[in-house]
Amino acid sequence: MLTEQKEQFIRFMMDADVLRFGDFVTKSGRNTPYFVNTGNYRTGAQAAGLGRFYAGMVHDSGCRFDAMFGPAYKGIPLVTACAGALYTQYGEDKPYFFNRKEAKDHGEGGCLVGYQPKDGDHVIIIEDVITAGTAVRETIPVLRSAADVSCSDMFISVNRCEVGQHPGKTAVMEVQEEFGITVHSLVTVRDIREWLGKHGEYDALLPKMDRYMQKYCI
Repeated sequence: MLTEQKEQFIRFMMDADVLRFGDFVTKSGRNTPYFVNTGNYRTGAQAAGLGRFYAGMVHDSGCRFDAMFGPAYKGIPLVTACAGALYTQYGEDKPYFFNRKEAKDHGEGGCLVGYQPKDGDHVIIIEDVITAGTAVRETIPVLRSAADVSCSDMFISVNRCEVGQHPGKTAVMEVQEEFGITVHSLVTVRDIREWLGKHGEYDALLPKMDRYMQKYCI
C-alpha cells in the first residue's frame, strides 16, 4: 500500500536524482527501466532528510540492537546519517561502524572504522538496495570475522522484489533463509510502480515497468 510516507520518500529520491528512469543494468546484470543510486546524495539537506527516513524506519521496527554497520561504500553515509538522526529525533545514541574495501596496513590497521564490535553484540545493517543479495553475502563474513556478533535485521531504501539465485524466491527471501535476516525497506518496486501510475507524465514508462516486474519480480 502506497502511504503518504512512502510517497514522500519516492519524491525525495527523485528530487535528489537518486531514483532515475531510463535504461540501466543492475549489479546482477539485468536490464532495468529504473535505477536507485544513493551515491547521488550530495548535500547536507539530503543527508539530513535521508537520516530522518532511515531513523524513523529503524525506530518504528522496534528492533533492539547494540550497533549499526554500513557496508562500504554506499552504506557509509547511510549509517552515519541514520545514527545522527536516531539521536536527534529519538534520543537513541547508538554506535556505528563501517568497513574499508582493503585492510589498512599502517596506523591502527584493520578493515573496520568506528565502533569495534564485541562478542555478543547484536548488529543491524544499513544499506541502500537489495537486488540479488550479493552485497549481503559479502557483508556477513566481514561482520563475523570481526567478532561473534548476531545480525537479524537489515534496513534498505528500496526492495526491488526480484528473484534471487533460486527460482520462486526473491533475494530478500533468500537472505532471510540463509542468514536469518529480516529486511525492512522504506519502499518496494510495487510502491514505485503505483506512484508512477498516479502521475500521468509517466504513462509511457508503465509498460516497461510492468514487463520488467513480470520477468524478474515476485
